[in-house]
Amino acid sequence: MCRWRKAANAARLSAISHRLKRRSPIPIPDSRLLIPDSLFPTRLLAIDYGDRRIGLAVSDPTGTIASPAGFIERRRGKRPPIAEMIRRGEALEVQGYVVGLPLDANGDDTPRATEVRHIAAELEKRTGLPVRLVDERYTTAVALRTVRELGGSTRGRRGDVDSLAATVLLQHALSLTR
Repeated sequence: MCRWRKAANAARLSAISHRLKRRSPIPIPDSRLLIPDSLFPTRLLAIDYGDRRIGLAVSDPTGTIASPAGFIERRRGKRPPIAEMIRRGEALEVQGYVVGLPLDANGDDTPRATEVRHIAAELEKRTGLPVRLVDERYTTAVALRTVRELGGSTRGRRGDVDSLAATVLLQHALSLTR
């Protein structure tokens, strides 16, 4: 984020915080007041990192709607395709990344979550763009259920399912900022 946007965001935060504290009968602490990212239109790329495929989804320029953006095939035993993720992000002109964090059912880190945290840090280091980690539990299950409810088959369409799971992840992340 450029310097003037950070300054504008800080100014808006203090102005909105001041107005809300004046109007609200319940005091709102500054740390709980969130300025939605939608004040600054942003295009985000969601990454649903899996064993065999990496699902991708992109938001519209206003940061409102998520759409599937394909997938990347992974090869077993090879390094994560971070360069390809960056290329796809540059091609789509994204201004940030949302990476799905695969936690277990209790919300604890898994070995895959550690790997995803490393990939997110590497993405942030190489691009200089913000990277947000979002809990991705059950996104693939939601995508599979959606395809089945619409009467579709997932046979031979696993890449599309992974891309749809990334779309579910991104739409969830976009709804968190509102």
